[in-house]
Amino acid sequence: MNTSTITFDSFEKLKNDDCQERIIKAKNILGKDLVILGHHYQNEAVYRHADFAGDSLKLAQQVQNLDAKYIVFLGVHFMAEVADILSRENQITILPDLSAGCSMADMANLAKVERTYREISKVLDFDKNITPVTYINSAADLKAFCGEHGGIVCTSTNAPKILDWAFNQKEKALFFPDQNLGRWTGYKMGIPLEKMPVWDPDLPMGGLTEKQIIESKILLWKGHCAVHQMFRVESIEAFKKNYPKGNVISHPEAPFDVCKNSDLVGSTEFILRTIEKADKGSEWLVGTELNLVNRLAKEMKAENKLVKFMSHVICECSTMARIDPQHLAWALENIIDGKPVNVIKVPQKEADLAKLTLDKMLEVS
Repeated sequence: MNTSTITFDSFEKLKNDDCQERIIKAKNILGKDLVILGHHYQNEAVYRHADFAGDSLKLAQQVQNLDAKYIVFLGVHFMAEVADILSRENQITILPDLSAGCSMADMANLAKVERTYREISKVLDFDKNITPVTYINSAADLKAFCGEHGGIVCTSTNAPKILDWAFNQKEKALFFPDQNLGRWTGYKMGIPLEKMPVWDPDLPMGGLTEKQIIESKILLWKGHCAVHQMFRVESIEAFKKNYPKGNVISHPEAPFDVCKNSDLVGSTEFILRTIEKADKGSEWLVGTELNLVNRLAKEMKAENKLVKFMSHVICECSTMARIDPQHLAWALENIIDGKPVNVIKVPQKEADLAKLTLDKMLEVS
């Protein structure tokens, strides 16, 4: 009996058009046993095959309603982990390319977070005073850490509700790994910037004094999204000069000064809904990932809406883009062959603790 999987070698040099045909054929064969989830930042060559598309919160909510045996995720590693945690035991989650990671998620690991816990505990009782809040863009073991210490997960959509919940539990919050989302959310809640110092995990005591830790409201982890960090106020100024009646809308992962100079700030879903509902002929500068903006610009042409990308340099989620038609076709044909590859399985104890925080997030949302 042959138990070996189909190797990727035979797919690596396939042309995209050939892969598209094989993907469609595989989807037809698998039928209701397969569902493909696609994040909005995914490139069009594979995004077109998604049965459901959305941002992290929308896709997390969708997972719980799926009956398919196989969940193939066109996203990055932490998204596939969330799908595995929220899915049922008889469902299998697959990430077509295991190298599709998230640079922001990599900026916070369990060893550094646990060391932070120990260092803060030298100044005050962490579990009594601080609610750990992790952005969904983080590894499963960090979600498990939050579950173990009375914390919660947030997304860019629900961050205000989640932080409000966190402060109802305890006086302070440790927010990781994205300082920009934490800072903007806290600022909109009326928290002074000086009450939101940045904790640098590579420095003793985060580079902060005891006074700064004690007087803080949110401790912001020194982390950011490599894509959204590229946006600049100068691009907004240039757009406003050329389009005086134009609107600027940004994702809260963008730097603080970009958010502050934008007309609107919100999640991926918020950006999409806002522009889709906007008046015909309106003009928009959008500060979020390139694939989404290009797709939106193309869709809005029919309504004579101008949608421009905020940066003059390419700001694409390059790690997500590693999932190409070749990897998707390879993954699907291995499922058909009865030997699924790149199965994402979070260890049970870790998954149980992480699920506590995800369930809590979905409840609060």
